[in-house]
Amino acid sequence: MTNTGRKDDHEKLRYDLLPWEALEPVVKVLEHGAGKYGDDNWRLVPDHERRYFAAAMRHLVAHAKCQPTDPETGQSHLAHAVCCLLFMIAREKEH
Repeated sequence: MTNTGRKDDHEKLRYDLLPWEALEPVVKVLEHGAGKYGDDNWRLVPDHERRYFAAAMRHLVAHAKCQPTDPETGQSHLAHAVCCLLFMIAREKEH
């Protein structure tokens, strides 16, 4: 037995690299969407790739124009864009 600890996790995902403080506004946007449309409704949106790309771009452009928050939700436009991109990644993984 040695005096040093060992854990074989060198090939595992590094979730510790996530900026946890940035996740809360994303979750708030997801909660708003679930309240408005229903849980996981984003999975049912037709022509999802085009529509979520357009939505992400609208939020990024609003952010670039120094509009920090979405007027409907009060949350960051960047958090909205992240949600759109997450939806696109998730749907891409399904196909």
